[in-house]
Amino acid sequence: MNVSYRRVWQFAWPVTLSNITVPMLGLVDSAVLGHLPSTTYLGAVAIGASLFTFVFWAFGFLRMGTTGLVANASGEGDSQKVRDILVQSLLLAGGIGFILILLARPILSAAIPFYQPGPLITPELETYFLTRSLSAPAVLANYAILGWLLGVQMARAPLILLTFANAINIVLDLFLVLGLGMKTGGVVLATVVADYSTLILGLYLVAGQLKTLPGYFRFREVIRLEAMQSLLLVNRQLFVRTLCLLLTFATFTAWGSRLGDDTLAANALLLNFLMLISNALDGFAFAAESLVGKACGQRNRSTFQSMIRATGVCSIIMAFGCFLIFLLFGQNILGLLTDIDGLDKMAAEYLPWLIAMPLVGVLCFWLDGVYIGMGKTGLMQNLMVLSTGLIFIPAWYLTRESGNHGLWFAFTLFMAARSVGMAAAFVPVYRNYCRTLAEPVSASVR
Repeated sequence: MNVSYRRVWQFAWPVTLSNITVPMLGLVDSAVLGHLPSTTYLGAVAIGASLFTFVFWAFGFLRMGTTGLVANASGEGDSQKVRDILVQSLLLAGGIGFILILLARPILSAAIPFYQPGPLITPELETYFLTRSLSAPAVLANYAILGWLLGVQMARAPLILLTFANAINIVLDLFLVLGLGMKTGGVVLATVVADYSTLILGLYLVAGQLKTLPGYFRFREVIRLEAMQSLLLVNRQLFVRTLCLLLTFATFTAWGSRLGDDTLAANALLLNFLMLISNALDGFAFAAESLVGKACGQRNRSTFQSMIRATGVCSIIMAFGCFLIFLLFGQNILGLLTDIDGLDKMAAEYLPWLIAMPLVGVLCFWLDGVYIGMGKTGLMQNLMVLSTGLIFIPAWYLTRESGNHGLWFAFTLFMAARSVGMAAAFVPVYRNYCRTLAEPVSASVR
């Protein structure tokens, strides 16, 4: 196997494995609540998880931006800068997290009219969101820690962190919901405990890595506005990009809720499939962020080109794998997730949209990672704004009368537009960037 492909697989497999376990939490939540006698609890968690995703994943730049900047600094051999970015990212994450705790109830009050949940779902939704908001500082700090560990090439650390979090969450889910009968409250309490436990483990792993990095902590210097300028610029661009993506997901869930509680519950099951696809493909996107980013820091054209090629090919292979799994076993998996009468059949009606999704979206997942590694976050932002405003919103509006199929059509078109747009923009960006990089005497990948 070519050295560059080996490096990509060595980096990506633990990240991919850990990412695949992320939606397992949602699958377990759905499976546990799906075996209760009412769709109310499953619907409440679906809306609550969507709202939580919208609010907190909007700050996913704390992971993405940290990975790209740390990978570049690592490639440059600037260990002090690697330390500085860690401090800046954690301070930013903690500050945002505590502000979000204070704003939790106003955010929920503003969101309820948008989602229009049924009268039985609303109190369960309040329980989920207000309790889940208490873990905001831990969630955002975990984003920063995960991004930093990826940036310094510690690919197995995320596997350790996420496996640890998932294990705690799943065990507590089963104990609190099925054992103690806590329903929605049990699901959210399990998640909060897992978030803070993972933060403690993450800080321990970071401390171990810091022992190998020369330098020291410069708190007074790094918190100055001018010192944080590059981090804030990258984070602002990624924030806008992520906000558009999450607006799309929130609109999807909100409109699905207006089609009825059963449709909402069916979409909740299918969105877990989508998250599984997303996280499987993101393993190679994460590899691109770190490996391409480090090659850019080293200013090495040969390594840069090899990593672009290897991460792209591996992403396509993974996409075909996901496509085949859902094509062959999708309906069987749905049957395992719920025994509510008719819910699995309703979800199966829309399953073909999910089967096509890996092939439709593979390019945008891969190029997200490449653009972050190259520092092209402004271009990412602009393409996402265009895909949301010019493709998804009009498509959703024009197909509203088609019900849930229209909703899935609009989302699929949105993903296709992202893939085509990012691929078209990448060609000139790649050519121009290669001209700025040095070509070493030996073309081998070290």
